[in-house]
This record gives sequence, C-alpha cells and structure tokens, in this order.
Amino acid sequence: MMPFHLLISSVGRRIGLMQCFRQSMQELRLDGRLYAADCSATAPGFHLADRSWLVPRCTDGEFLSTISQLARSQEIRLITPTIDTELPMLSRLRPVLLKEGTWISVSDPETVEICADKVRTNAWLREHGFPTIRQAPLRRVQANPEAWPLPLIVKPRAGSASIGVRLISDRNELANLTDPTGELIVEELAPGREHTLNVYVDRHGRCRCVVPHERLEVRGGEVSKGITVKHRGMQELGAQIAEALPGARGALNVQCFLADDGQIRVVEINARFGGGYPLAHHAGAPFTSWLLREALDGPVADCSDWRGDVAMLRYDHAVFTSAAEVRAQ
Repeated sequence: MMPFHLLISSVGRRIGLMQCFRQSMQELRLDGRLYAADCSATAPGFHLADRSWLVPRCTDGEFLSTISQLARSQEIRLITPTIDTELPMLSRLRPVLLKEGTWISVSDPETVEICADKVRTNAWLREHGFPTIRQAPLRRVQANPEAWPLPLIVKPRAGSASIGVRLISDRNELANLTDPTGELIVEELAPGREHTLNVYVDRHGRCRCVVPHERLEVRGGEVSKGITVKHRGMQELGAQIAEALPGARGALNVQCFLADDGQIRVVEINARFGGGYPLAHHAGAPFTSWLLREALDGPVADCSDWRGDVAMLRYDHAVFTSAAEVRAQ
C-alpha cells in the first residue's frame, strides 16, 4: 500500500486534533506522515508535525495553488482544514484534487456559505423549521429598542472564535454602538446552558454520529472545559440539521443552548472540526479514523456507543524551538 500522508491546513494550535489523527493512523496501521501548513511559523502545531510548510494566508490568491502543489508533490491523501476562512477556497478545490487522489474534508460550497454567514445560518434554520434565536441588524434594533429585552448579544455576521462578540446589558451602550459597514447583528440571549454538537457526516450525506458536550468554560471562543452529554433531543436535532444541509460532509459542529425546560435553540453551525473535538474522540467517537477510512474508500458505520459524562479540562503547554525557525517567515 502506498504511504498515507495527511495535511492539516492552518494548523495553528490544533495540537489535540493532531494527536487524534496520529492515534487513528497508528490504530489503522497506516504508513505515512502527518504534515502541517500555516501562514505563520509561530503556530505551535507547525513545529509538532512530521514536516511543515509556510503557505500564503488563505485569503491570498496564491493559497490554492500552493496547497495544490503540496498535495501533488508530497502525495497527500487527505487535507483537513481547521478555520472558517479557508473553507470556501478548499471547497472549490476539492473536486479538482479528488480526481488526483487527494480527499479534502470539506462540505460543498453552499453549506460552507450558509455556515460562514450568521444571517444566512439564522434564515436557513428558520426556513427548515429548526429552533433558533431571534436576530436582526443592529440598526433595526436601535430603531426599535423596546422590542428587544436586554441583555442582548452583538456580533459580526461573518465573525468566528468569538472575535467582536459583545454582551449588551445597558440601553445607552446599545444606542451608542456604531456600525459603519452594516455588518453587526443583534441576537437575543438564548436561555440555558451552551452546548456543542460534534457531528460526523459520511461521504453519502448520512449523519453517522452526534456527540453533544456542555461548554463549561470557553477561552478565545474555544471550549477549555467540557463534559459529554447523552441527550436524545440534541443528538436527533444535530443529525437532522446535518442531513438537511446541502452537501454537508465530514466533521461539523452545531452550537446550541439547552434550557431547563428542555427547549433547544441553535445559534451557529460550523462546517469544520470544532476546537473541542478531542473530547468527543476521547469519549469514543473517532471522527479522525472515519475520515481516514473514507479517504481510503472504506465504509463508516453509525456510532452511538460513545460515553457520556466524560470531562475535558484543558491546560496550557509549551513548544520549544529555535528563534530562527520561528522567524522563518
């Protein structure tokens, strides 16, 4: 069998994801290397891969050609993206590289576009009858503030990693917010406890697994403490959303709130691995193994025997390298 080389794109701090892939490659007895690409040599994961490459930012016109060249020259069998901004480009590249034997774990462009825009996400959820929250442009809310009970959430419609998200608890603060680009949206504060639904969809569009975890603590938009939760309602909702999305594929995550009365409200969908995925993996849902199997044209079965009540408590760890390697950019 030819070597199986895997590339994690925009690797950043995704050390946990790298460890999951290494474990899966070992368990499947795959002879190959784990590669990484990033636009910065200061990315910790850049120095923990078997080999790494500096590439242009994913918004740069040279990004796709660079990734394509790497896939061909290094005989890469699977590319796994990790950030929202690279998904549109890699989604368009996917059918091209697939003909050459490289599988990119990314959904079709329409699903990527729905997930990337919070206004489109909200509208899509409503159109398909899924429970979500009330949302409107900032200017509309400012024009009729009495119709919007505080507190409220203000965020960019295309933001990620909680960048630019603000909790508004004061009418004056709401009135004084400015939005020259018209990109800010306002959302009601969903009641209950926040959860992530880790979802896996196979190449045929069938949802094979949904692992909810409660987000006990979040740092920089990424869960740092969480607990897996066996909850039939959230699991069924996650599967329904995944299979309704046009061309969803691979690992996705759905952000939602579970109220005390059992009501669920979905606030976001991300067409990629969530930062807290290693918790689902440790609980018995190895999405990374399933991706490797599918890249090898193998089957993936339903998985419901993962463990609930598994806790993840993250801590900081350091990568030590030379200054020359960090400055090599």
